[in-house]
Amino acid sequence: MQNILIVEDELPISRVLKAYLEKNNFRVEQAFNGEEAERKFDSLNPALVLLDVMLPGRSGWSILEYIRAKSSCPVIMLTALGQIDNKLAGLNQGADDYITKPFIADEVVARVHAVLRRSKQLIEGNHVKQFGSLKVDFKAYSVMLHGIELAFTPKDLCLFLFLAQYKNQTFTREQLIEQVWGMDYEGSDRAVDLAIKRIRRSLENWPTSEGEIRTYRGLGYKLCVYE
Repeated sequence: MQNILIVEDELPISRVLKAYLEKNNFRVEQAFNGEEAERKFDSLNPALVLLDVMLPGRSGWSILEYIRAKSSCPVIMLTALGQIDNKLAGLNQGADDYITKPFIADEVVARVHAVLRRSKQLIEGNHVKQFGSLKVDFKAYSVMLHGIELAFTPKDLCLFLFLAQYKNQTFTREQLIEQVWGMDYEGSDRAVDLAIKRIRRSLENWPTSEGEIRTYRGLGYKLCVYE
C-alpha cells in the first residue's frame, strides 16, 4: 500500500481527497500548513504528494522547493490559479502535474495513478545502467559521468531518465510531453527542444563513441548508445 501525503489547508477538500484515495487502497497522511508538510514528508517518505499552492504561512512553491532539494518524489500541485503562467511555473519548478480547483475527486485519483505509473516506468528493470563512462541510477535518480554526478533540473532529469530507460528508441515531442510533462501540459512542445539542448550541454564530455542524443527531423529524439 503506497503512502500519499495531502498538503491542503481547506479541511473539506482534504477530507474528500483522503476518502477517495483510501477507497483506492492508498494510505493517506494529511498536513495543513508548510511546517507540518515538511515534517510529515521527512518522516513518511511518501510515494506522492498532493500539494496546494495557497497555504497559510509558507506557500506551496516553497514546499515544492524543499521537496526537490532532497527528493524526486512525484508532486501534483493543487490550486485555484488557472492561468497558463502559473501552470508553467509549477512544472518548471519540478512539479509532475497540475490540477486546477474546482476539480472532481475521481479525476485527482486518476491523475495520481497516472503520475505513479510514469514514475514507476523510470525505475523498473535494472536500477543501474552503464553506458561507457556514463552511469545512470534510476533508483537514486542520479547520472554520473566519469565518476562525477551531473546537475540537471528536475524536469530535465526526468526526460533524460526516460530516454535512458528506453535507449535506442525514437520518441516524438508529443510522446515525450505526455510521458514527462503529462497529458495536460498546455505549453509549447518547444519545451522538449530546450530541455534536450540543456541535457546535451551537461553531456558535452560524454564521448560520442559511447553514445549521444540524436535528433531525427520530423520524427523526434533518441538516446543512442553504442555498445
